[in-house]
Amino acid sequence: MEKTKILFVSQEITPYLPESSMSVRGRYLPQGIQEKGREIRVFMPRYGIVNERRNQLHEVIRLSGMNLIIDDTDHPLIIKVASIQAARMQVYFIDNEDYFQRKFTLKDENGEYFEDNDERTIFYARGVMETVKKLRWSPSVIHCQGWFSALVAVYAKKMYSDDPLFTDSKIIYAIHDDDFSKSFPKDFASKIINEDISLDDLSSLSDPTYLGLNKLAIDYADGIIWGTPEKNSELEAYVKESGKPTLEFQSDDEYIVAFSNFYDSLISEKTEE
Repeated sequence: MEKTKILFVSQEITPYLPESSMSVRGRYLPQGIQEKGREIRVFMPRYGIVNERRNQLHEVIRLSGMNLIIDDTDHPLIIKVASIQAARMQVYFIDNEDYFQRKFTLKDENGEYFEDNDERTIFYARGVMETVKKLRWSPSVIHCQGWFSALVAVYAKKMYSDDPLFTDSKIIYAIHDDDFSKSFPKDFASKIINEDISLDDLSSLSDPTYLGLNKLAIDYADGIIWGTPEKNSELEAYVKESGKPTLEFQSDDEYIVAFSNFYDSLISEKTEE
């Protein structure tokens, strides 16, 4: 019997970034799911703060070399990989000189969010999808963690919906406590639209903010996970109104089993359709 395949699209993973609730779960969730007999692939951005030498990152030439067009500009996609030996787990990194060479993650040295974070998240989401295509790997579940992964949902459901690799994929979006008050540029949505994605598909981005981006992910997700016990009240109401399967926040002792069962429930829904 073929193993269930889970694709993890993470915003943060330790030890590549400092420990946080999101980065720790980004590290141990895939390991726990793999130990349950699932096949996994794990992605994160190759922020410039990631120490390539210490973490032994190396470029995967066969996967690199594609150009992604964002706002009419070509941006080369570079794929790197590292191994977490203790977990027998590989992590793929999405890299690009324009977006990920600066020695920070999402904020500059003054604590201000980068002005091009909208393009960076577009590049990350599309980079993950294109790399999975090159791997010829068909995920049963795509688990997105954090707002930086939010656009994967709309790309999977619209731009890649006819690709046999993604036709049956279930999308899970995990909402974390990574809120911020800065708005994205007003032309954010226009940078996403293409022959498969119209402005109407991005109605939630009429408000180009953290809330708007999360609402867009909820619009296209098949299931929602609360990655934080402290909920944004507006997002909580939006999730409830969506009527989509939702998993409440789980403790550190319980989340791996709970997430695994949640994956199974969504996959069984697909089988019954």
